[in-house]
Amino acid sequence: MHAKDILIDGYGRIREEVHAALDGLGPDELNARPAPDVNSIAWLVWHLTRVQDDHIADAFDLDQVWLSQGWEKRFGLDLPRHDTGYGHSPAKVAKVRVESADQLTGYYDAVHEQTLGALRGLAAKDLERIVDERWDPPVSLGVRLVSVLSDDLQHAGQAAYLRGLLQSTAS
Repeated sequence: MHAKDILIDGYGRIREEVHAALDGLGPDELNARPAPDVNSIAWLVWHLTRVQDDHIADAFDLDQVWLSQGWEKRFGLDLPRHDTGYGHSPAKVAKVRVESADQLTGYYDAVHEQTLGALRGLAAKDLERIVDERWDPPVSLGVRLVSVLSDDLQHAGQAAYLRGLLQSTAS
């Protein structure tokens, strides 16, 4: 198995977890925050998708799906265009509200397709290419891809946990 096949499988698992966390939820559950400083399911999935979109686009010199496919306008959030949610205060988290799970899965699926397209074209030597020199040591493409994969799976797990919490308190 080649490294790109492992990455494709890993990013496919993010998609599965995102869809499972959102399946059947309405706006009230998606936007619920059990406490003022807790992220909502909508924010968690929006954020993990924005990070993947931003980082993959940057690493492969692509346009962000958020901007190029009009998702920024469809969401209509009162946030800067390139905001990914990194470092959001509770007040900014509250600005990320959605009308439906389809809105989140639609955006995630579009980012996932762009990600898969980028990954399918990878050669082993590409993973060594430096994509971010702001760190010491500089970040290679392979490290960036694993970092996004890890971060996204953690946030998808948080969304799934929050889903269970909300559903258990509703029963």
